[in-house]
Amino acid sequence: MIRDVPDVALAELERHCLGRVSVAAATLVQHANTLSIVAAQPATAVVWPSNTQDVKNIVEIATRYGFPLIPFGAGTSLEGHVNAPYGGVSIDMSRMNLILEVNPDDMDCHVGAGVTRRELVAHLRDTGLFFSVDPGAEDATLGGMAATRASGTNTVRYGSMRDNVLGLTAVMADGSLIITGSRARKSAAGYDLTRLLIGSEGTLGIITSLTLRLHPVPGAIAAAVAVFPNIESACNTSIAALALGGGLARVELLDATAISAINKSARGVSAQLRPAPSLFFEIHGSLNSVEDNAKQLCAIATEFGALSFDWTAAGDHRALWKARHDAFWSIREAWPGRTPVITDVCVPVSKLASCVCETVQDCEHHKLIAPIVGHVGDGNFHAIIMVDKADVSETGGCNWCSIDW
Repeated sequence: MIRDVPDVALAELERHCLGRVSVAAATLVQHANTLSIVAAQPATAVVWPSNTQDVKNIVEIATRYGFPLIPFGAGTSLEGHVNAPYGGVSIDMSRMNLILEVNPDDMDCHVGAGVTRRELVAHLRDTGLFFSVDPGAEDATLGGMAATRASGTNTVRYGSMRDNVLGLTAVMADGSLIITGSRARKSAAGYDLTRLLIGSEGTLGIITSLTLRLHPVPGAIAAAVAVFPNIESACNTSIAALALGGGLARVELLDATAISAINKSARGVSAQLRPAPSLFFEIHGSLNSVEDNAKQLCAIATEFGALSFDWTAAGDHRALWKARHDAFWSIREAWPGRTPVITDVCVPVSKLASCVCETVQDCEHHKLIAPIVGHVGDGNFHAIIMVDKADVSETGGCNWCSIDW
């Protein structure tokens, strides 16, 4: 049931957030889902808080008048999180974008929830530190990444948001304020409310600021592409490669269809990649340790039948990872007129090869266009199913793509 925001509530929102409330149709659509097969479901209004007190005021008004709130970071999620199926108000956190404190000696920082990953990376550039969680969307907000428990390509070595948020500030559903965690690395006091809120997707409270763990920039970084005759060999290589330990920072899988889409796209790397199941690797460490780990990695890939194993030239690892991060967009461009159905699966790493192979067999049996990419170093992969919504043979006549909630 749609619960409209009454005019009196909009007036109160305007009074507390002067000039920062909008009901313009274009703005509402911009704050609804546009990247998944689920139809856009705009909110009734959008409001831009600039501090935690603004968020408290907004939540108290929503509680009083009984309408939903939908926190909005940057809208980079691919699963429709920002839709408002029951109406309500979208809270755009983009103006809460101050980097409040960086503590190099403690290797942590305190940031507003609206700070983007790109902004934090730029701010840390000359500190010798970096923020490790890299979901691929550079403009994702850190508050949104915490709310969705983002992981990404660096999870193998550095962990996900669950491992890199030391504490946070959040406004709860009744307007009360909680501050969780601390900058101290050890605490046995009370419940771990930080972990409770990480991944809660705005259902328990609205995150307004975070204290994040930082890491030293590695002395040496090297990347490689290993090409395989089949996807099972690639998956088994990724499982065995984890035995390398701390030096291995990223292991990414792309099947032949995904590689072909990257090659066709202007977003791809400068040289064409071989259109076959591939693993992208990155190793961090000292010059000596990177070289040793590279030799071990090459031996592992060869053992599982790799057709080739090539290190990128100096500096080219950035282009390689840009191609990986842009794989979704390359796949969309490769099949114009089709809509992506994005799946997201994570299994124990030991089950990865069997799960991916069964998925490939299912997609082939049903004649689906479904490129596969994934952060396979932690057992996570995506089958991106490209659907022609106008083709009844593909949709079965189902109208779930445009369902009216």
